[in-house]
Amino acid sequence: MRQTALAVGTLAGVSHLPAEETITLPFENGERRLVKFPQKRPLILLTQRPPQLETPFSVFREGVLTPNDAFFVRYHLQNIPRKIDVKTFRLEVKGLVKSPLALSLDELKTQFENTEVVAVNQCSGNSRGFFKPRVGGGQLAHGAMGNARWRGVRLKDVLNKAGLQEGAKQVVCNGLDTAPLPQTPDFIKALEVDHALDGEILLAWEMNGEPLPLLNGYPLRLVVPGYFGTYWIKHLNELTVVKDAFDGFFMAAGYRIPATPGGCIEPGTTPASTVPITQFTIRSFITSHETGAKVEKGRAIQLSGIAFDAGRGITDVTVSDDGGKTWRTAVLGKDHGRYSFRPWTFDWAPSQNGEVELKCRATNRLGETQPLEPLWNPAGYMRNVVETTRVSVG
Repeated sequence: MRQTALAVGTLAGVSHLPAEETITLPFENGERRLVKFPQKRPLILLTQRPPQLETPFSVFREGVLTPNDAFFVRYHLQNIPRKIDVKTFRLEVKGLVKSPLALSLDELKTQFENTEVVAVNQCSGNSRGFFKPRVGGGQLAHGAMGNARWRGVRLKDVLNKAGLQEGAKQVVCNGLDTAPLPQTPDFIKALEVDHALDGEILLAWEMNGEPLPLLNGYPLRLVVPGYFGTYWIKHLNELTVVKDAFDGFFMAAGYRIPATPGGCIEPGTTPASTVPITQFTIRSFITSHETGAKVEKGRAIQLSGIAFDAGRGITDVTVSDDGGKTWRTAVLGKDHGRYSFRPWTFDWAPSQNGEVELKCRATNRLGETQPLEPLWNPAGYMRNVVETTRVSVG
């Protein structure tokens, strides 16, 4: 395992592919260029400063784990670290603790029990480009998500070593990326103490058996299974325990949803109140075929895909080949853990020519499932409607 400083140069070294190398996304918001950043294969470019890169949907056919070089990238601030020396890197644990800590990466690895989890990291705005009426923000298709095997230590164990003082309410989490101007809020998130101590949140240094790529948080990131990626702080270097609710911008104003069932409202209306976004909604996708694919009439093929939720556990996926009129049960694949993508397959032989609307729908252990009609959120968050893949049979 590499323990030396990771030098990736500067993002000025990003290589653009020839102009003809573009991808047309399946909504009416234009084309996107494929761009190769350090440690990444060509990904879909949303913005270069700060880097926002989406995974091409075809990657999800490669397996249940998303390759590191294809994993999506989402930053809010332009000043991101370009070179980090793990010899001098420290994670500070401070605030309402009995024994403040300044831990090196080696100390984290050797002083605490190592553990791992397979978990989906999904951007809150994944699939935002499909919202109608259209909403502001990055016009993402379905590629702002990924599933990886994360290895690290439990946040709980580190906090217990520091010792929480009486009255501790939240753990404020900060990373090495910073705002370019003093008036720009730093990207800082907070976790309730009970959540921070539940034993499931990791301080992770490894992703799919390798050190984290720089653009995915090297050398240390927060892994918050079942929660949207806004909490998965990259380049994590500060944990501050506080007695009051943290009121930084990205908790008090940003990443908030209507305080309604499903976090949704009628388009054009204003929510009476909002709450911070937290856990995933249940989702499923057909990954074996994308809209526009051509299949042969009468020839047996296998549809396949993925499903996931906030950790309740996927129990059922059904598939429709008639636009949602009738549904049949798919076969669930290997269970890699309740926070992972759950693969599924479905044997299908198309019986008529023309365009066919394929749909899949997941259900979890609590009976939660996906809505058949899209719900609307003013920030374009938490989309989980049953998606449609249109294929041509001939």
